[in-house]
Amino acid sequence: MDSREFESSKELLRAETRNISTTFEDLDAQVNSETGYTPEDAVDSGETAQGREAHQAPASSLHLSTQKMYELKTKLRCSYVVNQAILSCRRWFDHKHEQCMKHIWVPLLTHLLCLPMKFKFFCGIAKVMEVWCRNRIPVEGNFGQTYDTLNQSIRGLDEEFSANIDFKEQKQAGVLGLNASWERVSTEVRDYMHRQEARLEWALGLLHVLLSCTFLLVLHTSFSYMDSYNHDIRFDNIYISTYFCQIDDRRKKLGKRTLLPLRKAEEKTVIFPCKPTIQASEMSNMVRELLETLPILLLLVVLCGLDWALYSIFDTIRHHSFLQYSFRSSHKLEVKVGGDSMLARLLRKTIGALNTSSETVMESNNMPCLPQPVGLDARAYWRAALPIGLLVCLCLLQAFGYRLRRVIAAFYFPKREKKRILFLYNDLLRKRAAFTKLRRAAILRRARQQKAPRHPLADILHRGCPLLRRWLRRRCVVCQAPETPESYVCRTLDCEAVYCWSCWDDMRQRCPVCTPREELSSSAFSDSNDDTAYAW
Repeated sequence: MDSREFESSKELLRAETRNISTTFEDLDAQVNSETGYTPEDAVDSGETAQGREAHQAPASSLHLSTQKMYELKTKLRCSYVVNQAILSCRRWFDHKHEQCMKHIWVPLLTHLLCLPMKFKFFCGIAKVMEVWCRNRIPVEGNFGQTYDTLNQSIRGLDEEFSANIDFKEQKQAGVLGLNASWERVSTEVRDYMHRQEARLEWALGLLHVLLSCTFLLVLHTSFSYMDSYNHDIRFDNIYISTYFCQIDDRRKKLGKRTLLPLRKAEEKTVIFPCKPTIQASEMSNMVRELLETLPILLLLVVLCGLDWALYSIFDTIRHHSFLQYSFRSSHKLEVKVGGDSMLARLLRKTIGALNTSSETVMESNNMPCLPQPVGLDARAYWRAALPIGLLVCLCLLQAFGYRLRRVIAAFYFPKREKKRILFLYNDLLRKRAAFTKLRRAAILRRARQQKAPRHPLADILHRGCPLLRRWLRRRCVVCQAPETPESYVCRTLDCEAVYCWSCWDDMRQRCPVCTPREELSSSAFSDSNDDTAYAW
């Protein structure tokens, strides 16, 4: 409550005090009034000497208490009312006797018929009411004491009762007891913002430096590739380029042995730049890059799963741990003061202020204490998975980026590129001449694995599950291609090595498993040196 409300309450209290004093003046005038009785009327009505002494008592007996004085006045008023009733009754009989005498003009009959109008002694019956009124005075026994106490309180209300409201405003320190001005606070806030802005600029500068270092790393990798390209003829020399095809066509026209089309085992070691698919020699790098992204992908999956699990747990707790409390109470205090007198009104204004009634309805629940989980929508999941998807796509596209490195280096160093292609072609010719000798150990190992008895469960799955036959059937001992109805099976007893037709042709239709090493090393089985040499 502020000062203005205190001042208004003070003036309202003073106005109520003046209203009570004004209202009490009416009651005081009523108690001290001498209306309703006169000594002359009491004498005319024929009262006794005791009644006359009683009428003279208010003027002479000033020492009587208020209770006695008011009782005496009430008795005098009762006598006055009874006397007035008797006088009125007698006037009525007189009036009726005069009217009767006027209307009946027969002399003897007039006195006879109007005789009842002379019976004015019947009016004395009203004296009975005076006796009843004196015996049952309608004045409470403690009226005088209450009136004296109230009179004394009202008289001293303006003299001894006063209401003064003093209030004092005390200013406290703004922050932690420091009396800092607004200018100082604004200056401190401005300095804090400048410091934060400087830190942000420093962080952005550091980020720019790191990006610059990343660009320098790319440049270093590019120059390193260029140096290796020019100094090491075997470095990244696995591309079947257009010049490679031209050399093969030239040898084909000269009737010499060619390399194209390559064997299946040879295709796994080279790259065809114009093919839109990722080839076998590029698969290792791609798998390594994908394995490097696997921890991030697993982290994303774990985080998404953890988010879903936590959301489910908190949502279950929120729905099944909700408690609601309802508290209702009512209080009512009522003091009823009846009557229309000044004292009743005063009591209603004073004691009536204690009348209070209140009803409390309080409903509470534990909703603020419960978790409020917010689940991620599909858009949030997409935004989280999109960078990982882009990273995986970049890993897949990185193979084509590696092809582009060789194209750029060949554009700037065409002579070096021709030397590298000539070296690759001659190297493949030498490897093909010794293909059977070089691959014999691997072929023998795979043939022994095929001869080994398989687990009975593998045979059962091979017969009963057509979907697993592709992985359970035998493979070519040269290129590891799955066995097909067109595959060739060696007819030598206890050999049964599986070859695809292209590998069987490459083996000159001789099984390296069951053919002795001396026959494989003969000149009739191997390529000649004339065919493998290339004229520069």
